[in-house]
Amino acid sequence: MGRWHDGRGRLRIAAAVGDGGGGAGAPGAGDGGAGAPGAGDGGAGAPGSVPLEIAASYRARTRGLLGRDGIDGALLLTPASSIHTFRMRFAIDVAYLDRELTVLAVRTMRPNRLGRPRPRSRHVLEAEAGAMTTWGLRPGTRLTVET
Repeated sequence: MGRWHDGRGRLRIAAAVGDGGGGAGAPGAGDGGAGAPGAGDGGAGAPGSVPLEIAASYRARTRGLLGRDGIDGALLLTPASSIHTFRMRFAIDVAYLDRELTVLAVRTMRPNRLGRPRPRSRHVLEAEAGAMTTWGLRPGTRLTVET
């Protein structure tokens, strides 16, 4: 996989592993094959794509969603295996992802909480509470990132 950089992109939600969904996402995966079969059919109400912010530098990961009143879309923290919601103003959904951007677990966290580290997690996806349910994210769902 390529190296991640801070910036913006689009998050595509594919079918769960074993459901015949699309391929793994990586930086540059949007070059020619981003619209893999199954992209955007992650469940009832799943969007075709979601606006994404990528936080790959230490500074961007440390800042995260602190000081914000909300987020349109999602924030991808990479590399990361755990998060906290101390000093946050709103509840968030958290998805722990493995190296291939497959969802390992999805949790909703209220402000001022500490999340447990997930040993196999390499990336963490954050969004406003309730968003991931709307998108159809569940363990086994494969994601693709277009930068």
